[in-house]
Amino acid sequence: MSHVHCDDHAHGHSHSHSHHHPAPGASNRAFALGIALNVGFVVIELVYGWLSGSLALLADAGHNLSDVAGLVLAWGAALAGGLRPTHRRTYGWMRASILAALANALLLIFAMGVLAVEAVQRLQAPEPVAGWTVIVVAAVGVLVNGLTAMLFMAGRKSDLNVRGAFLHMAGDALVSLGVVVAGLLYLQFGWGWLDPLVSLAIAVVIVLGTWGLFRQSLHLAFDGVPEGIDLVEVHAWLSAQPGVVDVHDLHVWALGTSDVALTAHLVMPAGHPGDAFVVALADGLAQRFHIQHPTIQIELDGIDDGCARPARLTPSGGSSA
Repeated sequence: MSHVHCDDHAHGHSHSHSHHHPAPGASNRAFALGIALNVGFVVIELVYGWLSGSLALLADAGHNLSDVAGLVLAWGAALAGGLRPTHRRTYGWMRASILAALANALLLIFAMGVLAVEAVQRLQAPEPVAGWTVIVVAAVGVLVNGLTAMLFMAGRKSDLNVRGAFLHMAGDALVSLGVVVAGLLYLQFGWGWLDPLVSLAIAVVIVLGTWGLFRQSLHLAFDGVPEGIDLVEVHAWLSAQPGVVDVHDLHVWALGTSDVALTAHLVMPAGHPGDAFVVALADGLAQRFHIQHPTIQIELDGIDDGCARPARLTPSGGSSA
């Protein structure tokens, strides 16, 4: 953790939580059904891709296999994140969902790199494919991937882990649609280079779609401020609370892909304002910034307690040394 609790000079210390977690049952069903559908489709694509000689189908099967692994990883992380905290792991396993999203992104980028290399080689020596087989199997892929994406549609905005699953499945549906189009064009014009070209396009589309997930999950893995939260705005809001003359040692980070924590020292010369103030503060942080785990330390004056401090916040949203 980048934040260090420093209570040696504290005059008052209050901790309040406001929790909201999605129901695990619906998420578990979505992961289980999504994995089952994609495992079945991978088998179909591998068999018919091999029989038809279609690199696009084999490539998409490999990609869907990586998606199965990603879904298993994401599901495991979601289950781990629900485990109760212990004396050794006081936050439980909530960080697992961030690490799963990061691993998912890396897995996809690697798989698409392998696909791109193979597609470039096949472009240099195109091979004939069974057009109708490619079309039918890819059409099944549109249905399977589209249905799987719908399973994760509800939770994609509030959980980066679920968002990763949704993006992969939605991307797969579009890719499978592209393979259908490529198969139709191959039957019409006999372009042998079209199949590897579609495979290369698949790699580019997936990497572009995955890059944001990779960047955001890597950012959260290093305790970055979660997307959608403006640290300057949080600082200004805390500073505007009654009795607060200064705010320092402000830290905001993600405990998991759907839980955000905050710690801050509030300088209040009049002393601790009471529990009602702290409860109202926690409610305000939850409603305004979706921060569910605030820890507020009250100080009579701005004592330098040795805590590490970030660069000074500026109204522009940046920072200065």
